[in-house]
Amino acid sequence: MDYVAELRKKVGHLPLILPGAVVIAFNKQNQVLLQHRKDGGWGLPGGLMELGESLEETAKREVKEETGLEIAGLKLLGIFSGQEFHYKLPNGDELYSVTAVFQTNQIAGKLVPDLSESQELRFF
Repeated sequence: MDYVAELRKKVGHLPLILPGAVVIAFNKQNQVLLQHRKDGGWGLPGGLMELGESLEETAKREVKEETGLEIAGLKLLGIFSGQEFHYKLPNGDELYSVTAVFQTNQIAGKLVPDLSESQELRFF
């Protein structure tokens, strides 16, 4: 289920408070994984919470979906929210992001980008 899409059917473009998570993932060379998103920007892998998930589960699921990697040993670095995290998207949707930022160096699997969301994945 895409929770946000279902909400949008009911509320249109009105502002929503949307929780999510991103992950600062370090490889063995202490490089950070970044995702070159379809919108052109580089960022941390992550995304929005679905119903019934914890923030940690959201982080793990999103990293797996976007990068193909399994992660563990998440450490919460902080929660970011407030007026400076208000966004108005090109389609008119408004949101206030509440984002948990996690860090890990426990990474397994093969790096495989989800080409529907990413142009490229790279460690820097």
